[in-house]
Amino acid sequence: MASRVKESKAQENETDAPAQLDEEAASGEVVSFPYDRMTVDQFRHRFPRARWRDDIKAWWVPGKTAARRIGRWLAEQEAEADAHADARGRDAYDFDPIVSPYLEIGRVGFKIRTPYSKTVVEELREIRFARWDADLRLWHVPFRSFEDLRSHWTAIEAAARRNEPAERARRAEERKGSEDDVKSKARSAERRKHRYPLHPDELPPPGVPVAISYGIVVFTEITGELVDPAAVADFYPGATESHVWGLWRAPSLEELLSAWPAKVIPDPTGDWRLPTIEELRPARRAARVRESTGKVRSR
Repeated sequence: MASRVKESKAQENETDAPAQLDEEAASGEVVSFPYDRMTVDQFRHRFPRARWRDDIKAWWVPGKTAARRIGRWLAEQEAEADAHADARGRDAYDFDPIVSPYLEIGRVGFKIRTPYSKTVVEELREIRFARWDADLRLWHVPFRSFEDLRSHWTAIEAAARRNEPAERARRAEERKGSEDDVKSKARSAERRKHRYPLHPDELPPPGVPVAISYGIVVFTEITGELVDPAAVADFYPGATESHVWGLWRAPSLEELLSAWPAKVIPDPTGDWRLPTIEELRPARRAARVRESTGKVRSR
């Protein structure tokens, strides 16, 4: 009797073993990466049961935990690659450094501090892994992005020098009293009135961010007062006797975040239009800075 029980258990084990193997073989994860002999050797050493599948041109790793183990290995590979790239970038800088009062060497990369310039911001945003540090008021660029930084540095430094307070004061002094200075002051005075000519048949929706020549604004009131085209021709060349004045204000961050961007190419001939996503993004950043600065000042 005992021998029959042992025999039946042995048969059950033999029956279950293939099922367990089939279940394990059915679970697994596919992974692919650029071919490199050293990387493949490291992968095979880490995953000895991995097999190359020619039908999908990728590696297949069996096991229920394959996805987690592969993710951990890929993260280690990326960190190692970043470390090598940072080392190469630091060596390149040591061999041919960028000498500038706007650039400092940090522990893990470069620190860039310049006077505010739209050009500087646009150039730095083109550099991979560059990031703005709002607490320190400077840009961080890792060593691995040194070649990118070098290719943009001429434009960055030139824009920074143009926006030095002393340089801006010098240019303002040179412009003082000139025709351009008179026109610039007149345009600024007109803009401070927060008004804009609108055709009565095509009025913007109230409380909705729209784009005009000044940027993105929110119209708060249509006064009904007719525009005198001759008096404002220098500021609004498209204004006619049919236009009326609309009063506007700067939009809040909440309004900009909830605004839907234009889905089609906007008509450039109209008095106003819905903003594009490319226009909304910098406007949202500016509103976020403006509101955060206002909160700090109010404390």
